[in-house]
Amino acid sequence: MNKKTIAEINVKNKKVLVRVDFNVPLNKQGVITDDRRLQMALPTIQSIIKRGGSPILMSHLGRPKGQGYEKEYSLLPIAKRLGELLGQKVLFSSEVAGEESQAKADALQSGEVLLLENLRFDCGEKAGDDVFASKLAQLADVYCNDAFGTCHRTDASMVAVPQAMEGQPRVVGFLVAKEIKYLSQTISNPARPFVAILGGAKVSDKIGVIENLLDKCDSILIGGAMANTFILAQGGTVGTSLVEEEKQELARELIAKGKEKLVLPIDVQSAQKLEANVSVQTTPAGQIPDGFMALDIGAESAKKYSQIIASAKTVVWNGPMGVFELPPFDRGTETVAKAIANSKATSIIGGGDSAAAIGQLGLTEAVSHVSTGGGASLAMLEGRPFVAVELLDEVEVSC
Repeated sequence: MNKKTIAEINVKNKKVLVRVDFNVPLNKQGVITDDRRLQMALPTIQSIIKRGGSPILMSHLGRPKGQGYEKEYSLLPIAKRLGELLGQKVLFSSEVAGEESQAKADALQSGEVLLLENLRFDCGEKAGDDVFASKLAQLADVYCNDAFGTCHRTDASMVAVPQAMEGQPRVVGFLVAKEIKYLSQTISNPARPFVAILGGAKVSDKIGVIENLLDKCDSILIGGAMANTFILAQGGTVGTSLVEEEKQELARELIAKGKEKLVLPIDVQSAQKLEANVSVQTTPAGQIPDGFMALDIGAESAKKYSQIIASAKTVVWNGPMGVFELPPFDRGTETVAKAIANSKATSIIGGGDSAAAIGQLGLTEAVSHVSTGGGASLAMLEGRPFVAVELLDEVEVSC
C-alpha cells in the first residue's frame, strides 16, 4: 500500500477534511485522562496549518446511540484540549453535518482549525450512509485519513466520504502512513529471523493472525490464557484456568501446521484466586493442579522467549503474557517487553494491552513502533483488506 501522504498535496488556501481518532478516555467531569491520541494527530494537523491550509477534523467518541447529542460523548472538551496543544483556538461545530458545519467550514481562514461534533451522533456514520457522507464531503477540497484505529471499519467517514470525494485529493496522514509502513510493509518483507509474540485471553481472537503469520514467521511465541487451550489440546491439565474447550481441535490443527514454529510455555505461574498477595506456585505447563489457574508464563518460559527475541531481526508483539495489571502476574509480560526493548530488531507493538504495558514500563521510546489501533493492527496482521485505505490515492511511480 504505497499511498500518497498529506505532505505531497498543496493545501494552501484549501480546506482539508481529516478523519482523526480522538476516541480518548474522559472522566465523569468531562476531563481527558489520556491525550496521547490527540498528540499523535498533531504532526498532520500542524503540517496543514503551516502550509496555509485549514484542517476540518472529524472523529467519533465512545458509543452513543446515533440519535443525536449526548453530553457525555461530546467532542467539545477535545476541542479545548487540542487548542492547548496547538497553541491556537480550535473552532467547534455543535452539529456533525448540516448548515452550521457548512457555514463554519465556508468561513474558515487559512491556518484556522475546525472540529466537528461526534460523528456517531448521526446514525449515518455507522450505517455508511451516502447522503450523510455527501454532506461531509462538501465541506472540503481534500480528504485525509489519519485515523488508523478505525481503518478496518467501513463507517461513512472512512469509506463513503472519500468515495464521494473521488476526483479530489484523497491521502493518508502521517500517523496512518507510519502504521502502514510498519504493520504492512515491514511484515510483508521482514528481516529474519522474524518472531511474533501473541498473548491475550482467547485463541479465537487471534486465529486469523496465527494462520497468517505461520506462513511468514520463523517463530510464534504463545502466552496469556490462550496458551491454556493449546496445552489442553495436547492432553495437559489446566486446573481452573481460563480455556476455550471448544477450540481444542483448532489448536491441534495450528500445532500440526506450525510444528516447531509454534512455541508454547514450558512453565506457568498459577494461583487459586486472581487477587493481590495470593500464594503463587510455579508448575510445568500442562501440570496445573486442581483448584489452581495459570495467570502468567513462568520464569523458564520467559527466559526461553527472551533468548528467541534476542536473536530476532523483526519482532511483532500483540497481547500480554499474563494478567499484567496485577502483580506478581506481570513478570512474564515485563520480561518479554524488556527483551524486545533490548533487542536490535525492528520491533512493532500491536496496540491494546501490549501498548499499555510498554507505556507503563517506560519503554515506548525503546521500540520501533507502537500501534495506535488494537483492532486495526490485529486486522492488518491477519492480512485483511482495508477498504478505507485501498481507495485512497496511490503514489505515482515514474518509469
